[in-house]
Amino acid sequence: MEATAEKPILRVVAVCGSLRKASYNRGLLRAAADVCEESIPGMRVEHVDISDLPLLNTDLETADGGFPPAVEAFRDQVRTADCFLFGSPEFNYSIATPLKNALDWASRGKNCWADKAAAIVSAGGGFGGGRSQYHLRQIGVFLDLHFINKPELFVQAFQQPPKFDSDGNLIDAEIRERIKQVLLSLQAFTLRFQKKD
Repeated sequence: MEATAEKPILRVVAVCGSLRKASYNRGLLRAAADVCEESIPGMRVEHVDISDLPLLNTDLETADGGFPPAVEAFRDQVRTADCFLFGSPEFNYSIATPLKNALDWASRGKNCWADKAAAIVSAGGGFGGGRSQYHLRQIGVFLDLHFINKPELFVQAFQQPPKFDSDGNLIDAEIRERIKQVLLSLQAFTLRFQKKD
């Protein structure tokens, strides 16, 4: 009997631009991790906490090109990811400061984001964080990130019926299904992108 090779599991590093524990964007990322575990074989979502990253300050870099310990640990997690899932809240028509800080730290020296696939989900008022997504896509051009085009997911978090509970957990089944479609698209795009190497 011939041994079958196990399919590698795609490691999705999930980064939330909000530091708030009950953040709706963090809730979308938690839901994505659950959806993967329940119904998408070969893919695992791992949330990476960015709250310990210092504000970008090149004076903190060492003479030999090293970084503070929290930054080094974050860069290692980004470097070893197969792809990324961003939960991007919108602040003043743009991405949140913690997310921009994380993007900048991992792009210093050797760009850890380069040549990898990514997807974005967002929750907020009005446009559901859409402007932050479009700005993040712009930043991704310089970082050499490759975002899926469709489907897009903008959750109007304050419209009825409620989409999240008081702890920021997603309670809307339709949005959960839409997250699954985003993840399936990210999985297919990542595998296609990796074959080009």
